[in-house]
Amino acid sequence: MPTRGLEDVIAAETAISDIDGNDGILWYVGYDIKDLAENCNFEETVYLLHRLELPSAQELDQVTAELAKERELDDFSTRLLPELAEFTSPMSMLRTAMSVGSAHDPDGWEPPENDEANLRKSIRLIARTPQIIGGFYRIRQGKDPLAPNPDLSHAANLLYQLSGEVPDEEDAKILDTCLVLHADHTMNASTFAARVTAATLADIHSAMTSAVAALKGPLHGGANEKVFNMLEQIGSLDKVEADIKARLDRKEKIMGFGHRVYKTEDPRATVLRDLARRLGEKRGESKWFEMSERVYEVVRDTKGLYPNVDFYAASVYHSLGIPTVLFTTIFAASRIAGWTAHAREQYQNNRLIRPESEYIGPPAREFVPLTERS
Repeated sequence: MPTRGLEDVIAAETAISDIDGNDGILWYVGYDIKDLAENCNFEETVYLLHRLELPSAQELDQVTAELAKERELDDFSTRLLPELAEFTSPMSMLRTAMSVGSAHDPDGWEPPENDEANLRKSIRLIARTPQIIGGFYRIRQGKDPLAPNPDLSHAANLLYQLSGEVPDEEDAKILDTCLVLHADHTMNASTFAARVTAATLADIHSAMTSAVAALKGPLHGGANEKVFNMLEQIGSLDKVEADIKARLDRKEKIMGFGHRVYKTEDPRATVLRDLARRLGEKRGESKWFEMSERVYEVVRDTKGLYPNVDFYAASVYHSLGIPTVLFTTIFAASRIAGWTAHAREQYQNNRLIRPESEYIGPPAREFVPLTERS
């Protein structure tokens, strides 16, 4: 019998990340995600995922400078953004922008087997995603896109691109931690999509286009938007219990809960819960965190489910001033670090990914000419 959803099927060997679902542990290249979230920034994490070692101080300076240098969009992508802002949703825009980015990439014609070219392309893709998201959003607001600020960290520049204001150190650090937490997660749907595309020896921009397309769905990256939409619909703390129980009675899925891999709380959710609390207190608006905690208690006590990474990320992103419609694109701005690392790994030890299927249609039949069909 086939395994629906390929659950527990090993599709690739990887040195990038690993999960212990029973004990709720996530590792990047052997490092516990909680240690990385507390002690590393996103630039260090990019280096780790791509080089499989933490950088020295000099190496960190180098990758930080490379990411800052590559933020500027090419003219073709810049000219296309107004059209995308007018006619597409944020994730549809990002999917198209990933593909368009290959047109003027300096290494665009290099074959996928050229690993150094793939690394350079990876850095550009990671560096430019915040510019794409920020430019798209500002055009939608009737404003001009901002030039990147090379003096800001990757996370701080992302917030700057959206608001036009340099964020304070704490807000930038909190988003930076979110980016570290979301940077990779083994063989999730979007990473698998990226590796399947890379396995055909399509270029890395094609692999990233596939990854963004997979992330767009509400059963994957789109869940964080659904979480905050639910909180807004509930409206207040005193209405949480009755509302969630009514949803459960109607057999509705409560977004942000349960996970294919984790049998306990997602370790990333543990970190995000604290960030949500801290931001709520800082903003003097703990409503969303308190509502989230009550939702968690009701779902846990009623269904025995634990929150995943999307659940508390929703209130964190909101408190950082990120519009709800952009939540999934922010997820992509982080996960592209892992996607590109997995694509490079696939190219380096490639075999076409071609699973079998079980046919359940009619048995062999005789062909009937059109004139004899009733």
